[in-house]
Amino acid sequence: MTTKASTSRPSYPQVVLQRGRDKNIRARHPWVFSGAIASVKGEPALGETVEVRSEHGDLLGMGAWSPQSQIQVRLWAVGRATIDRAFFAEKIQAALKQRQALGITARNTAYRVLNAESDSLPGVIVDKFGDWLIMQALTAGAEHWKQTLAELLMEQLPCKGVYERSDVDIRKKEGLSTTTGLLAGEMPPACIDILEEGRHYRVDVLNGHKTGFYLDQRDNRSAVEHYAHGKTVLNCFSYTGGFSIAALKGGASKAINIDASQTALDLAAQAAQLNGFTSEQMENIQGDVFQLLRQYRDEGRQFDLIILDPPKFAENKSQIEKAARGYKDINLLGFRLLKPNGLLFTFSCSGLMDSNLFQKIVADAAVDAGCDAQIIRKLDQASDHPTRLAFPEGYYLKGLICQK
Repeated sequence: MTTKASTSRPSYPQVVLQRGRDKNIRARHPWVFSGAIASVKGEPALGETVEVRSEHGDLLGMGAWSPQSQIQVRLWAVGRATIDRAFFAEKIQAALKQRQALGITARNTAYRVLNAESDSLPGVIVDKFGDWLIMQALTAGAEHWKQTLAELLMEQLPCKGVYERSDVDIRKKEGLSTTTGLLAGEMPPACIDILEEGRHYRVDVLNGHKTGFYLDQRDNRSAVEHYAHGKTVLNCFSYTGGFSIAALKGGASKAINIDASQTALDLAAQAAQLNGFTSEQMENIQGDVFQLLRQYRDEGRQFDLIILDPPKFAENKSQIEKAARGYKDINLLGFRLLKPNGLLFTFSCSGLMDSNLFQKIVADAAVDAGCDAQIIRKLDQASDHPTRLAFPEGYYLKGLICQK
């Protein structure tokens, strides 16, 4: 795993770690924090490849330099590697083979192609929607290599174009501005129709959330489809109605979407038409979820199946306590609106929210709602969003199916 420096090798800038700060890297964790660095030899540019070495000079890995970030190096490879076009071609090929082996590519026209650190490509997110690929370059290293990556993706995964959606604030922590635009091939249309496990959706890849659609919830939408037969369904924070389409596919009697965005709800209505459902089967309500759930509680309304898939409540550790209150409030309302034996699908997409803490919050909500609920299944992100064993931070989506 480690080698001594060799004068016959090409010369790279070197990041030398503090004494005793090499343990995580030797365990194949891909991040080097600023506090772990003793010195930098050379003057690496933003996103440039650097060697990471121990205090004794052992070569630990090759990574991308990001001086403005708390995470100043993100590893491309453990040990020595040549970080070039061929290196990235091999990484893309490996990721594609994994998705093919799981059967994802055969059943879906939309899936995650590259999942950042968990595919050994820190900061690189690529989602496929029909004939187009949507990329996010979230880190300095990803930014440095994004054009090469786009060209390689066009070669290895036949598509019409690669479009960038790096319009996320996290780039500012890397000293990068937000940006969008065509990287390769043809410009995608504003909306693309996709097929997911037999369900049709319309995705706004140019302006929708993140890359346009929450592909990580694919398996959980299938779970809703499995349990929805004959049920009235309330889909909170519905976005473009993904869970509601799944519920109706599973034979739900009616699905109600609540979301703050009318644009998202319009796409939900279009998705209903694509799947042959009527406006009587799917109702779309624009509004504040918390306010509407309190209104439904006061009116005595109840539902057979409720989905709570709120946006990320915690962006950093200082927001965990506030996030916990938000999850408690929304789950308390959810339990009160459930019929006896009803099902609550509740999620947290906050990576900083620990699974055990989330379960405790939901349990406390059930107690306050005066019910003794059971967990009948635990949920997480779809298999094309893998979590690298050495990178537990890649596990962010956690969910519970609770029965009242």
